[in-house]
Formats: sequence, structure tokens, C-alpha cells
Amino acid sequence: GIVARHAAASDAINHASDPVRVVELAKELAELDPVVAAIAAWRKAQAGLDEALAMIDDPATDAEMRDLAYEERDLARAEIETRSREILIALLPKDAADERGVILEIRAGTGGDEASLFAGDLLRMYQRYAAQKGWSLDILSESEGTVGGFKEVIAEISGKGVYARLKFESGVHRVQRIHTSAATVATLPLASEVDVSLDEKDLRIDTMRAGGAGGQHVNKTESAVRLTHLPSGIVVVVQDERSQHKNKARAFELMRAKLYDMERSRADAERSADRRSQIGSGDRSERIRTYNFPQGRVTEHRINLTLYRLDEMMQGLVLDEIIDALTAARQAELLAEQGAA
Repeated sequence: GIVARHAAASDAINHASDPVRVVELAKELAELDPVVAAIAAWRKAQAGLDEALAMIDDPATDAEMRDLAYEERDLARAEIETRSREILIALLPKDAADERGVILEIRAGTGGDEASLFAGDLLRMYQRYAAQKGWSLDILSESEGTVGGFKEVIAEISGKGVYARLKFESGVHRVQRIHTSAATVATLPLASEVDVSLDEKDLRIDTMRAGGAGGQHVNKTESAVRLTHLPSGIVVVVQDERSQHKNKARAFELMRAKLYDMERSRADAERSADRRSQIGSGDRSERIRTYNFPQGRVTEHRINLTLYRLDEMMQGLVLDEIIDALTAARQAELLAEQGAA
């Protein structure tokens, strides 16, 4: 089925003239390529295994060749297992939002000034991580802390596959520095007008003065925009030194992401009412990670992973390792679910 689909798409793309169709086929091929490669490797290993077993069974095989055949057999079995898992993972249902950009929200939690400073540290960590990935990070709204950092900061990160990497970041990030404090992170996939259509009659738009801390962004114009979605009661505020017009467009984008996220959460809850996935369940009140500065360690609670590399972590350098481990754990969960089903 999959190999045939890949061959058909490869053939079709060579003859397609409609640019929209070409893009669709290219996307389908990109999704199928890794599966087809894994299937080919699995078949090759399977053939190698058959060959090794035939040599072992053949009484005419001499001792040296037989030893080689046993080695070949073990290697082929390991390869088959690896490739089988790859195929299973590639066939797991994809999250439609994985390829999208995200809205990143960081809010200082309990712990006053220390929490605000930590929220600033987290923002810098994500900025550095985004830069390494070649993504662009744009701040939509910020409310500064009294001694620096942020009470709240909202940014948009655009690029390819951003949500796939950052979806596990939602939750409570605890910091142990002088005291214990915390910040809450939420990552919402960006939604288009196709996903969420906003009806003007459901919205109330208020404009007000953008309030910057300490007077450095004193802004006499009414450039901040507050958007209320009346049916759900969701409120978003975008305040920046930009024009009111730009802030309004930003507020709409933020509102769409919130409503899309709400709809996804609802659908998710219906699908898994009987059980809650432990990894990346998106529960924003759950403590997911601890950053301990005196000990230089970071602990990822969902998979009991502790790394004594906090400095690198804050540079955005260790995040990939943690995200890879979370992704693998999530895949294992999904595979187990499919096995149970």
C-alpha cells in the first residue's frame, strides 16, 4: 500500500503541471519518503536474515563461514527490530499542528521578582533555541517586571515544524535559585483563518494606551488593543510600540490560536476521556521541569531525566536532547496504545 502510494505520487509529480498539485504531491512524498526507506531497509535485513539462516542450516558450511553466518543473523535481527519500530513510528497518526509555528506565552508565577527574572531567562532560552533552528521569534506583547524580566511575555515563533518541537514546553517550570519560584509556559499552534473564522459580531475591540514599565516606552497614542471573544470569554491584549493597526492584526492572530487550542483540547478530551496521556498532555498546571541553579541541574519530571548542564540549558543548547527524549516517550505511549487497541 505505502510503497505503491509512493510510486504513484513519484510518477504523478513528474507529469503534474498544476503548481498546487505539485506542492500537494511533494508534501505527500516528503511524508512517505522515510517510511518507504525504512520498509526497503527492513526488506533488505529480512533477506540477509534468510540468507544467514540458510547458511547455518546447510551442513556443507564450514566452521569459519558458520561463525560469520551467526554474526550476520544477529546483526540482521537487530536491524529488523530497529526498522520495524521506525515503520511503526512513521505510521503513527500525525498531529495536524506539528508543522505550524507557535504562540509562546510565558507568565511569572509565584515568587515575585525572582519569578519575573526567571520568565526573562526562559524567554532568552527560547530565543537562542529558535535562532539555532533558523526560526524567527517576534515579541507580540510584554509586561515587564519591577526589577527586570517579565510578568508576562507573548511571542510568535514562525518556521517549519516549530510546534512539533515546542509542544512539550507547556506547563509549570520551577526554578530554585535563592528561593523557589515558578513560571508558566504555554505553546499554542498558530491557526489560520481556515481553522478559525472570527465573526466580528462575536468580538469586542477596545483600544487603550500601551503601558510600558519605567517609562521607557512611554506611548501617548492609543496603540494597545484588547480583544474579547464574547461567546467564550477569552480576552487577549497586544501592546507594543507598533501601530494600532498592526496590534489589531496581532490580536486577531492570538485570538485564533487560543480558540484553535481550545477546540483541539476539547476534541482531545473527548478522544481520551478514559485516560490522560502523561507526556505532553498540555496540562498547563502540571509541574514539568525544575531548574536548580545552586546545583547546576535541570530535571525533566515527566521522564525522570536529570542533567547537570543547566548553563548549557539556559543557552538553548540542551533543549533538543530533552525534547528528543520526550518525543520518544510520547511515541512509546502511542505505540503501546495502538497495541492495546
